[in-house]
Amino acid sequence: MATVADDPIRAMLTEATTSIRRNWGWFLALGIVQIVVGALAVGSAFSATLASVVTLGILLLIAAGAQAAVAIWARAWSSFFLFLLLSILYAVAGFLMVQHPLFAAESLTLMLAAGFLIGGVYRIVVALIERFPSWGWVLVNGVITMLLGILIWQQWPASGLWVLGTFIGIDLIFNGLTWLALAISVRNGLANVTGS
Repeated sequence: MATVADDPIRAMLTEATTSIRRNWGWFLALGIVQIVVGALAVGSAFSATLASVVTLGILLLIAAGAQAAVAIWARAWSSFFLFLLLSILYAVAGFLMVQHPLFAAESLTLMLAAGFLIGGVYRIVVALIERFPSWGWVLVNGVITMLLGILIWQQWPASGLWVLGTFIGIDLIFNGLTWLALAISVRNGLANVTGS
């Protein structure tokens, strides 16, 4: 039984759904653009890797400026030196990434390989010990993640030239496919509602 309080919520959801259905073409366009950009990133993995490292370096420099502003604003606080230290850390890391993007890409790739190795082993151990529902999928995920870490590590430092760009490209492709699926389902829902 619907209450009076449900009517505004239902009205809001109906309005949001209608707005989403009206704009399904934008979701479609966003999906196509992300797939194209992702394919370009995979095809030009080296350039995508360098671009992502330089972008991260610039973002760290911006964060350093913001952190320095907070340190100046909060100079009377007991954590002034912590804010200042973080500002210096961000500035040095950002500067080094912008000045030496190849070395930074190799370093980030090595950390990524270590993260995959540790994360994969952790998933394997938890899946084997806990045996929770669907533990087999977590075990498979752990094995694949661990193998990715090993493969990246074995090809390091050469893998530092292509791994980040390839992963970013793959992520963009899958995000684009998600937006395409949403656009198609919204469009099909619109066709069902309007009878066209």
